[in-house]
Amino acid sequence: MRPLAVALTGSIAAGKSEALQAFARHGAATVSSDALVHELYRDDAELQAALRDRWGDAVFADGEVDRAAIGRIVFADRDELAWLEAELHPRVRAATADWLAGQTAEVAVAEIPLLFETGGESRFDKVVVITAPAEVRIERRGELADREARLVPEDEKVRRADFTYVNDGTLEELDAFVAGVLEELTAS
Repeated sequence: MRPLAVALTGSIAAGKSEALQAFARHGAATVSSDALVHELYRDDAELQAALRDRWGDAVFADGEVDRAAIGRIVFADRDELAWLEAELHPRVRAATADWLAGQTAEVAVAEIPLLFETGGESRFDKVVVITAPAEVRIERRGELADREARLVPEDEKVRRADFTYVNDGTLEELDAFVAGVLEELTAS
């Protein structure tokens, strides 16, 4: 039987990764889109060839994909970012679907930062949004405006979520929220 598929998303520096770790501590199967991208960069020869064709050896270091070099290119040029996302998003979607198909836990949680931006919410049973006030997120990450400009607005993410948490407190409070979500999801 397929697990209840939950997408975890939210704003930059809101605490999605901490929430994902809390879901794992409470027994959910978990996966991060970022981890899947790391695997794709490492293992997908077709993707590596596409990156080399597009940007040459400048995005490789010691035979590995250099994420920092790619970041410098794509965050300075929206067309290059669109190209990279067109290469990555279908692969990440497929990898997430494969991961979900292999899960035996009652609840499986996938952290997907660009869930709403890619129309991915329809592939999940429930959506959890982690948010935090802008000043808290800036304190955690630094300036956000340039990256957030292309994202679905936070209030829209909250409106479309099944569960929302404003992560401006302690890790214990975040953990308690996650435990409550899992309790509600598994109650039957």
